[in-house]
Amino acid sequence: MTPKAIVAVVVALALGLVGGLALSGVGGEEMPADDSVAAGFARDMKTHHDQAVEMSWIVRDRTEDDLVRSLAYDIARTQENQSGRMAGWLAVWGLSPTGSEEKMAWMQGLGHDHEDDPDAQLTDDGTMPGMASPEELERLTSLRGEEAEVFFLQLMIRHHQAGVPMAQVALDYSQNEPVETLAQSIITSQTAEVETMTQMLAERGAEPLD
Repeated sequence: MTPKAIVAVVVALALGLVGGLALSGVGGEEMPADDSVAAGFARDMKTHHDQAVEMSWIVRDRTEDDLVRSLAYDIARTQENQSGRMAGWLAVWGLSPTGSEEKMAWMQGLGHDHEDDPDAQLTDDGTMPGMASPEELERLTSLRGEEAEVFFLQLMIRHHQAGVPMAQVALDYSQNEPVETLAQSIITSQTAEVETMTQMLAERGAEPLD
C-alpha cells in the first residue's frame, strides 16, 4: 500500500472513531476524580495533541509536497477534534483543565509495563516525552521545502511514539468507556502514521531522531 493510501485509511479510521465518540458522550459513567487516570490522560493528551496540531499547521505552509500537506492537515484536523473532546470531558466532569499533580503522575503506581519506560517519564526539563522544544519549533518554522518536511516527520514520529504509551495506559486503566474508545483510536491511528512517516523519511534519505 502506498503512503498516500495508508494516510487515507488511517484518517478515515480515526475520524470514524472520533465521530462515534460524539454519540457515546459521557453519560452513564461515574465522574472521574481529579487525580484519576481518565482526568490525567485528558489533560496531558490534550497538551500533547495541541502541539501536534501546531507543528502540522506550521509545515503545511512550508511545503509544496501534496502528501506531506495532506498528512499534516489530517493530523491537525483529527487531533483538534480529539483535543476539543477532551476539554469537553473535563468541563462535564467539573474538573479544571490543569490538575494539582505534575504531568504524567496518573501513569505511575499502576504496575503496568510502561511504568519504567522513558516514554512514561517526564524529561529532565519537566516536559512530557515526545514534545518538541521551543528551539525545535523555531527551527521548523524557519525551514522550507524538503528540509521542513524531513524535520516535521522526525518530530512527529517522536511525538507519536511517546503518545501511544500514554493512550495504552488510559485504555487499560481509565475505567471510562469514552476515554478507552478515544485511547484505542489514538493507538491505532498513530501507530499506522508512524509507519507511514518512517517510509516517507526513508524516501527522503533520512531517519527518525534518536
